[in-house]
Amino acid sequence: MQAMERSQDPLLNFPCRFPIKVMGAAGEGFEARVVAIVRRYALPLGEGAVTQRLSRGGRYIAVTVTVEAESREQLDAIYRALTADERVLVAL
Repeated sequence: MQAMERSQDPLLNFPCRFPIKVMGAAGEGFEARVVAIVRRYALPLGEGAVTQRLSRGGRYIAVTVTVEAESREQLDAIYRALTADERVLVAL
């Protein structure tokens, strides 16, 4: 792993805790799928790092994964991987 460097990003100071919200159709394994994608780029996920919430009608689910972000590039890679997945509708 490379030495940590302070980011030049004016909005974020890395490293920092960063919540990623991912929405998709509710269905078996959606949370596990999202977590598996995020874990490719961010380890470890701490206790309480993953929460989920069903929509009022139960058709959609929002999964929030809070990561210890090291860089803007890391976050960009996570978002690219999430939005490439066919079950992910939105990643914020």
